[in-house]
Amino acid sequence: MEFTLFSLVTITPWKLVGYLGTFLFTARWFVQMYATRKLRRVHLPMAFWWLSIIGSLMTLSYFIWGKNDSVGILQNAFPAFVACYNLIVDLRHRRERKATGTTPA
Repeated sequence: MEFTLFSLVTITPWKLVGYLGTFLFTARWFVQMYATRKLRRVHLPMAFWWLSIIGSLMTLSYFIWGKNDSVGILQNAFPAFVACYNLIVDLRHRRERKATGTTPA
């Protein structure tokens, strides 16, 4: 299943996965900007990390199964790993703060 848009771009289901992943990965910066404006200080909300993981994994899957492109695979594997690591660290830190009853600074 594929269709051509304006006789320029052929869109396949895997390209739709890649486009959505790119959109989500980019949207994380707007989420971060909104949180920073709201708090009036630099802040990375949890949604930033979730959008990073989901966007990276979607574009990674496009490059693995849709295009079979090693450059795209490497380009998206590292951000997915870093985002997962940061999310785990943040969740662990929140759990520790909750257990000790401290509030964020």
